[in-house]
Amino acid sequence: MSTTFSLNQLGWQSFYQQQLSLNEFESSTPARIVEHHRSEYVLQTEQSQIKLNITSSLPPMTVGDWLLLSEDHQFERLLERKSKISRKASGSKLKEQLIAANIDTLFIVSSFNHDFNLSRFERYLAIAHEAEVEPVIVLTKQDLCDGQQAHYLTQLQELDPYLLVESVNSTDHESVNALSAWCKPGKTISFIGSSGVGKSTLVNTLMSSAHTAERLQATGAIREDDSKGRHTTTSRSLHFMPSGSVLIDTPGMRELQLAACESGVSQTFADVEQLANACRFSDCQHQTEPGCAVRAALESGELEQRRFDNYIKLMREQARNSASLQQQRAQDKALGKMYRRVMGETQKIKKAGKLD
Repeated sequence: MSTTFSLNQLGWQSFYQQQLSLNEFESSTPARIVEHHRSEYVLQTEQSQIKLNITSSLPPMTVGDWLLLSEDHQFERLLERKSKISRKASGSKLKEQLIAANIDTLFIVSSFNHDFNLSRFERYLAIAHEAEVEPVIVLTKQDLCDGQQAHYLTQLQELDPYLLVESVNSTDHESVNALSAWCKPGKTISFIGSSGVGKSTLVNTLMSSAHTAERLQATGAIREDDSKGRHTTTSRSLHFMPSGSVLIDTPGMRELQLAACESGVSQTFADVEQLANACRFSDCQHQTEPGCAVRAALESGELEQRRFDNYIKLMREQARNSASLQQQRAQDKALGKMYRRVMGETQKIKKAGKLD
């Protein structure tokens, strides 16, 4: 594949152009991260592909990020992100994990089988809304829905009547063309979803024309016992689509913990928050308080208990993780100050010793 691209082909937009000073415009080279490995980033400029070792002096970055390089290809600075998809690192780590940056549309991929889960959709939608990215739900494996396609679609529209939903056959080019409206030149799209929902197959079809059998991702067979395919994508990478758009592919994620996502959760559950605003007391806990509009909606069936429970769960989760991350950052900052103070005192002692 050619390593020469125009900035537009790399996904460059006026948002990034406006961040450059006149001097940077004349002397710096914009580069985009196309691969993120354990010890290095792979960058793509208009003219070449460059490897940048990951060091402690660099800011945290991920696939999709734009940065500026000097004339000798040294890191200068990271450009402000248009959007950022992240999560709390899996397990007990108190760390934010960047997933993708500077995307315009997030395709939330699920399948017409056991993977279909409304609470998981709400989690993904909260992440998209927090990042101010347009979410589009894509349902795959139509052959497994046993004639229940309309039922699944109705459930999604009940979450949000304006929610964009497309159902596709991931192996059929004509069917996948339903996503072409978001795959325009200069735009960056990304996919998110659990392992085994046909995401890699969908990527393959989008990345190839109807007249080629080119494969950019290895796909795995579906297991009949749980309707889930094997996890086949293991790293984050950026690809250039035939349509002229840029595609960021990410691994399937079994755990997606929210962090600092209050705005995203609020937007995803706007109906719940509207009810909460109608409660008699502003600090209503929606338990036994008189005049609780939320409890009244639950009892009348206007609000589903599952949806309310998930709203409370996600709000508590993001608040807990956000507080933990902020505490960790404060500790790291204090530790850094202590190290600098000790080093400063050590230097003073050494200088004093030399004078004596």
